[in-house]
Amino acid sequence: MLRRILCVLLVTLLLIGGFLYGVMYMVCKGPSETARDLFVRSVRETSAIGFLARLYFSEEEIAEIEGSHEDTVVATDASLIEIAAPAEGEEGPTADAWGYVDEDGDGLILVPVSGESYTGYMLIVQDPMRVELGFSPEDMGQRGYTVAEFAEKFGAVAAINGGGFYDPGGMGNGSIPEHLVVKNGQIYAGELGVGEGFVGLDSKGILHVGLETVDDIKNNDIQHGCGYGPVLVANGEMMTEGMLVSGLNPRTAIGQRSDGAILMLVIDGRRATSLGASYRDVAEQMVAFGAMNASNLDGGSSSLMWLNGKYQNNTAAVIGVREIPTTFLVMP
Repeated sequence: MLRRILCVLLVTLLLIGGFLYGVMYMVCKGPSETARDLFVRSVRETSAIGFLARLYFSEEEIAEIEGSHEDTVVATDASLIEIAAPAEGEEGPTADAWGYVDEDGDGLILVPVSGESYTGYMLIVQDPMRVELGFSPEDMGQRGYTVAEFAEKFGAVAAINGGGFYDPGGMGNGSIPEHLVVKNGQIYAGELGVGEGFVGLDSKGILHVGLETVDDIKNNDIQHGCGYGPVLVANGEMMTEGMLVSGLNPRTAIGQRSDGAILMLVIDGRRATSLGASYRDVAEQMVAFGAMNASNLDGGSSSLMWLNGKYQNNTAAVIGVREIPTTFLVMP
């Protein structure tokens, strides 16, 4: 009886595997180049299933489909950001210059967002000086933390995931950042570089995007930040189409309005109700919320927002919430 059950299970798994392979083959080799390109870009952005593209295409074909994110990102013009003075003596709900209402007066505004293929949340942090990087240098190479654990460790009231991490086969423990990190003005793992664009806050609360070297980071007095990218918006201008080519996946991004307010965005993905967003989708959301500068952060199964003692969106990880090396925190 047990052997018969095992045989049935094996046959069922083989049938399911064959069906999925056939579906992916039709997507990859069918008549729609758009569907093909979307499939390849989406899986290649994921450490755990990036190998699927290689089942159907050579490395040369994959490189041609992925294209290049190379673009010129001009230096952040700090004069475009004029940080608003904190409101004093106001009681009850207050609306900001964009019409978003802070119902409870805590300086945080959570706004649901949606598009054709996704849903998510934008968190508006009115005072940029409340934002810092969550990073534990003493644990680098030893262990990572979940977004919630980082919030608890540093006493933050809100948090989103930060930069990427070494994640071979999707099995990394989140302890080794993929690119350099800046915490309280100290640069860690500088030899790892900045990826497709460093994003960080200076001592005045101004968010800089696209910094390319350690010297750039030092010269701009960056106090908190990490490498990842790509840059989505620079000095009020959305990046070019070539810079924003991507698949559909869960996304996280950070930006800043002209009044200094920090914008933290998370997008759900890999769900029936929210497939995910492209870089262009995220850039358009940032622009719609008034971002002067914005950068993509790590996405996929890492994309999470912690607020009011719970996760606001859904993890895409089948093994539970991932441990990561960095977060952007909102302090009390």
